[in-house]
Amino acid sequence: MNIRKMTIYPLLCLLLYSVPAHSFAEEAARNSQKLRVIFDTDMGPDYDDVGAIAMLHAFADSGYVTILGTIACTKYEGVASVLNIFNTYFKRPGIPVGVPKQWAYPEKDQQHWTDSLRAYYPHTIKKNAEAPDAVSLYRKILAGQPDNSVTIITVGFFTNLNNLLKTGPDQYSRLSGLALVKKKVKNLVSMAGKFPEGKEFNVYKDAAAAYELFKVWPKPVLFTGWEIGQQIRTGLKLINDASIRNSPVKDAYRISIPQAASDHNGRMSWDQTAVLIAVKGYRDFFEIRKGAIQVAKDGSNKWEHKPDGSAAYVTPRMPYERLAAYIERWMMHRPM
Repeated sequence: MNIRKMTIYPLLCLLLYSVPAHSFAEEAARNSQKLRVIFDTDMGPDYDDVGAIAMLHAFADSGYVTILGTIACTKYEGVASVLNIFNTYFKRPGIPVGVPKQWAYPEKDQQHWTDSLRAYYPHTIKKNAEAPDAVSLYRKILAGQPDNSVTIITVGFFTNLNNLLKTGPDQYSRLSGLALVKKKVKNLVSMAGKFPEGKEFNVYKDAAAAYELFKVWPKPVLFTGWEIGQQIRTGLKLINDASIRNSPVKDAYRISIPQAASDHNGRMSWDQTAVLIAVKGYRDFFEIRKGAIQVAKDGSNKWEHKPDGSAAYVTPRMPYERLAAYIERWMMHRPM
């Protein structure tokens, strides 16, 4: 099992909780512009990514977001199909899907929810070979966007972003990867790390990428750490709602939750928090601590506090049970 499956948390309050909307990209929100998002995910070793992509599509249906691409940072056979299944289910089958063609973490889920979804739900991408290279897709998408406009949400490893920064000019842009990110990306929101220090799955599974990336990453970063998502349990209300049928989101949780005793109160919800704060902002849900992340070669991380830092990590503000209920309401969204 994924090592993030650790703690037991009391049964979550299912009270629905609504709050005013603040966008992390506050200027865009004031101008009623949709947030332009690239979603980079290790869809498969865990299934909180499923809740996260469901939320992202729900926000898109609600007019908050334009999803520019869904990109895998894992490369087990079938990950492209899985991403295409969710995009198809939410009536956006044309969203580009990318898969790494260089080395990437190969592990898939142990609960076999990905195989079950591929056998049952429609998808046009049958093999990873049918999807473009993850880094090439990043360059293509970024080159076509306005300057300083793209929010990248990572809920997995930093394999793709590190490789992106190392790229040179190509058919999509004359800029290097680093220059392209400086020009086109507004900010990065990432579920990764433990704060103020620790060792977390998304960082240490490709420790070399994280170590290299955060020495040179040029844009603002907002982290939501392991210690946040491990307190937020979701999925039980979703799988017990009889009105939700033929849903790959529900099925992923329905298949997986019973297979781990640690999930009997719901699955820990790391990745959903990254989507939440990228789209809705952190102010109603969390506080932040500004500074800079220091990643060691073994994938452990420490935080350097800097009041004027361009990076930050979130700390609790809203009670976790209310936050869980709010997140799960978005997870239960059905296609328009």
